[in-house]
Amino acid sequence: MLYLLAEWLNFEGVFNLVRYQTFRAGATLMTALIIGLVIGPRFIAMLRVRQGKGQPIRADGPQSHQAKVGTPTMGGLMILISLSLAVLIWMDLTNPFIWACLAVTLGFGLIGFLDDYDKVSKASHKGVSARVRLLMEFIVAGAASYLIVSQINTFLYVPFFNDLGLELGFFYYIFAAFVIVGAGNAVNLTDGLDGLATMPVIIAAGTFALIAYLVGRVDYSEYLGIPHVAGAGELAIFCAAIMGAGLAFLWFNAPPAAVFMGDTGSLALGGALGAIAVATHHEVVLAIVGGLFVFEALSVIIQVFWFKRTGKRVFRMAPIHHHFEQLGWSESKVVIRFWIVAIILALMGLATLKLR
Repeated sequence: MLYLLAEWLNFEGVFNLVRYQTFRAGATLMTALIIGLVIGPRFIAMLRVRQGKGQPIRADGPQSHQAKVGTPTMGGLMILISLSLAVLIWMDLTNPFIWACLAVTLGFGLIGFLDDYDKVSKASHKGVSARVRLLMEFIVAGAASYLIVSQINTFLYVPFFNDLGLELGFFYYIFAAFVIVGAGNAVNLTDGLDGLATMPVIIAAGTFALIAYLVGRVDYSEYLGIPHVAGAGELAIFCAAIMGAGLAFLWFNAPPAAVFMGDTGSLALGGALGAIAVATHHEVVLAIVGGLFVFEALSVIIQVFWFKRTGKRVFRMAPIHHHFEQLGWSESKVVIRFWIVAIILALMGLATLKLR
């Protein structure tokens, strides 16, 4: 909104700052952060009143989690509100990548909201059936993939090699949709402890803010040997909005959490990261930067597969963060150590930009 206003005024005077994506990214982060901190207390109070008993806690989960009974969920709505408002204020409204990523974020957020609402209203942890939820996710992801891929080529680029890409043709649309849905559900599975998913999402968003900016610049992309995507630099602003909204939410989600983001937030944030990775042609790098989310998802897949085959468990409890809780790690120890892993993986992902 402000970008179009500044453009209409020919970027005169102070409006010249709005021309620069770096300035708008910083402004977006601060805007989302402030909005989130301002609306947070009243929003949480409203959720407490409306939800009563809060998010249902699994009886078969770690016993320490029973102390969290009564904590409201759907805090992801705070993230979506602050993120969306900040992006709309500072983005270039003509950029298709921003609209595609925003559509995924809000679409997945709606799906997560329906799931959370079903859990709260029925006082059950089951929610919407997995098949129905996946179908809705693929519809949203498929539409966003079509919009994104229509602006880029259908090559899957491989890290560590200069401009090495595999032409997937039509299958790239399917691949892109799977990346978005997979990222959404991987973050969703990670969101099981106070602050566990929020900070790794912020770290991944910060990493992709830099990647988006570099990919959007012809000079930097040529120097680094990474694919250039015209207009992708604007996604740095979207990533900054995720960071600001995430930091504001973490203020209230820090242990002991005053609110849970629920599927409303985790599905939306994961889907957003997936869409950004597709738009910047760094899908493989997302698997590195978001390796923590991948590991969490794999732990569930391995546990279910092995239990059905042998009747035995590989982990004491899945997702993997519950396994460490069962080993005697405190919740704060699990969270902080997983944050450290997320930082290391983000640095490894950034290293792929130069090691080519």
